[in-house]
Amino acid sequence: MNIRSLSRGDGVVIGAAVLLFIASFLSLDSSGVMNAWQSLHLLMSIFLAGVIAAALIVVARSLPHPRKVAGLDLGQFGTALAIFAAWTAFWALIDSTGPGAGLILGLLGNLVLAGAAVATPLVPQLQAALVSAPRPQVAPYGGAAGATQGYGYPGAQQQGGYGYPSAQQPQAGQTYGQQAPAADATAGGAAGATQAAGSPADFAPFWFAVPVARPLYSEEGSPSPIAELAPGTWYLAVEQRGQALIAQTQDGRRGVLQDTTGIQRG
Repeated sequence: MNIRSLSRGDGVVIGAAVLLFIASFLSLDSSGVMNAWQSLHLLMSIFLAGVIAAALIVVARSLPHPRKVAGLDLGQFGTALAIFAAWTAFWALIDSTGPGAGLILGLLGNLVLAGAAVATPLVPQLQAALVSAPRPQVAPYGGAAGATQGYGYPGAQQQGGYGYPSAQQPQAGQTYGQQAPAADATAGGAAGATQAAGSPADFAPFWFAVPVARPLYSEEGSPSPIAELAPGTWYLAVEQRGQALIAQTQDGRRGVLQDTTGIQRG
């Protein structure tokens, strides 16, 4: 699991799961005699259900491709389980004559867990990265190629890099979809010229930068962006889908860049 792929919402989910685990050892009623581990149905339906739901949600959001359980996305299944655990905790608290700290914290933990699971895809603040990625030491957008070597920067000294045969190294500053220079076209032949024109059949991965901040969407077609591509950073285009590109971010996430207007090839 890549911790840099986790969002603030995922951090809230993890914190709620830790709270539920601690609460399971506290008393369920005012007598202070029994905890959740001595009541199997409450343990499984409130406390462990919440912990399992949190694990499913976090794992689903850290995977590069969605996994499904019984026809549901793994994250959706975890969200549904979190809501069920919160619902069960609420009625268990209502039914208790003298609720203890364990039952009260169990309800609060499940409410926070379910709320974070539902709100994270909707609230941009919760979608921000939990751990900020190290600032890449790359040349600013439009700067001199090869001046600084950072993540994925296709510097002039790099030969035969990922997706680039050494004889067909694209020149920095070339706009995506622009016809390759004559020297490159001669060296690469007809295949290189077709690649420069952006043909999906002969697509080869290449580095690119965006002129302005642009959203990166899920490959599954979700309307909510999974990341934002920033100017001054080089990203890797790994696939072409019509006029869109499948781009890979610094933390390994892949998504669809729908607006490729004016991007700069490395």
